[in-house]
Amino acid sequence: MSGSRAISSGEVLLWPKDITFSSFSNLIEDGQLLNAMKNTLLITVVGTALNIVSTIIAAYPLSRRRLKGRTFFLMLITFTMLFGGGLIPNYILIKTLGIMNSYWALWLPGLLSTYNFFVMKTFFENLPAELEESAAIDGANDLIIIWKLILPLSLPILAALTLFYAVGWWNSYMNVLMYITSSGKQSLMVKLLQMIDTTSQNLLNANATNGSEGATMQALVSPEGIRAAAIIISVAPILCVYPFLQKYFVKGVLIGSLKG
Repeated sequence: MSGSRAISSGEVLLWPKDITFSSFSNLIEDGQLLNAMKNTLLITVVGTALNIVSTIIAAYPLSRRRLKGRTFFLMLITFTMLFGGGLIPNYILIKTLGIMNSYWALWLPGLLSTYNFFVMKTFFENLPAELEESAAIDGANDLIIIWKLILPLSLPILAALTLFYAVGWWNSYMNVLMYITSSGKQSLMVKLLQMIDTTSQNLLNANATNGSEGATMQALVSPEGIRAAAIIISVAPILCVYPFLQKYFVKGVLIGSLKG
């Protein structure tokens, strides 16, 4: 928000000086950023929904000690925390599946977070078993127990994990850079970096070819101002969502990770 001259001279400390929104308008005016934000919103909403569903499906059965083979499956999931497939094998797998340049190339490999799985499993283990037994006596099957009993009691952990997953999808960069080749499908983080590089290069070219034109552009925007504007644009949506989940956040994480 500060002017280019104030930024370059080091006058900006806590409060902005020579307030201007030229850095923001420079990023937004061509429409590419808005399209990238729509793409990121789609990636985040669908990806988070898939994550929550898959985490519930995995965590609830494995939180029940009566499940046969429970130890084997838990060891199998734990193994993935210690050893990964590697970047090149993952790329070959995505290409072989034919989902390159598709958002499924992002959603499928990131379907389940092992850490979040164990947090939710621990939460489910600490719910009173008597509640399920009472519901089963009344004739409720497993689906009804999960939908009408377990999930309403799990709002704190669901809210916390939703925020974890959503922030991860919103900030996703490397996978988008590798698997999404179409410019119109790029996420916000990738597009912001491209626009920052493009704007900085344009300023350098303007200074090299036309001193007066470059000085005019430098007076309006600066690379530092563009980077700061990009940070604000990328962080603002998460800051808007967090207050609505804050009351569940600490409680859900503590109960899900420490009890038991």
